[in-house]
Amino acid sequence: MSKGAAYLDGAYMPLAEAKIPVTHWAYRRSDVTYDVVGVWEGNFFRLDDHLKRFRASMTRLRMTPRETDDEIRAILNRVVALAGLTHAYVAMDCLRAAPPPGAPRHPAFAPSYLMIYAVPWVWVAPEDMQARGMHLMIPKVQRIPPESFDPRVKNFHWGDLTEGQFEALDAGADFAILLDAAGNVTEGAGFNVFMVKDGTVVSPDRGALEGITRASVLELCAEAGIPVEIRPIPADEFRAADEIFTCTTAGGIMPASRIDGRIMGNDRPGPVSARLRARFWERRAAGWHATPVRYTVT
Repeated sequence: MSKGAAYLDGAYMPLAEAKIPVTHWAYRRSDVTYDVVGVWEGNFFRLDDHLKRFRASMTRLRMTPRETDDEIRAILNRVVALAGLTHAYVAMDCLRAAPPPGAPRHPAFAPSYLMIYAVPWVWVAPEDMQARGMHLMIPKVQRIPPESFDPRVKNFHWGDLTEGQFEALDAGADFAILLDAAGNVTEGAGFNVFMVKDGTVVSPDRGALEGITRASVLELCAEAGIPVEIRPIPADEFRAADEIFTCTTAGGIMPASRIDGRIMGNDRPGPVSARLRARFWERRAAGWHATPVRYTVT
């Protein structure tokens, strides 16, 4: 199972064999919540935090799979061990099925179940892109507002993010950063964003997932004595930032070097971004928030 191992509704299998029915609402309605935890050098990073957020998302969507948190923890470990991976991208999905025959066509009558899998590590931004800095842009499409769907619940409602990525492609950029209806920065396709202005790190206060890696960035800033502000970031202020960086499970801290064609600094990651990125991986190597994978499969 070196290409990927999966657990689907009670059974383990190679990832290529994991399939869901096309009639399930997980597929037909994107009625899914998910989380992703990384494994680096044989250690999960912030596993408890990911499990807590995953459970909160399931509760918010009224999903009740049969597995307990301890059982989910064991399944995550087992799929990594079955695949034999020391660097892995490990996804946990809770999917809504369809109501059984004769039941009302209402989500309350559709059971939920888990799909969990591990594949070799995935970079959101390749390492060479991180070294030169991501090229970002602000698209016309706006982020789905929190009043429509709570962005703190990880979900597959990526229509806006996907459209933004096509706008980025057309503009010759790597990734799009979406604004809300008030013109403030929210997030990108699978990552949180920060800007640096006059030595202060600033991150949006609403409209985005409260990322686990984002929490790690705030911890690193506190350790280093770097001032932090959590507040609205208007688009023009974001475009004028001294530095911009992003963060996600599948990539850690990922600096940018351009925004809407404007070159920041010397067209390379700025000093604060580079310092935090280096410190993030140093701390990871030292066992920060680490849970070792048990590779003995019984």
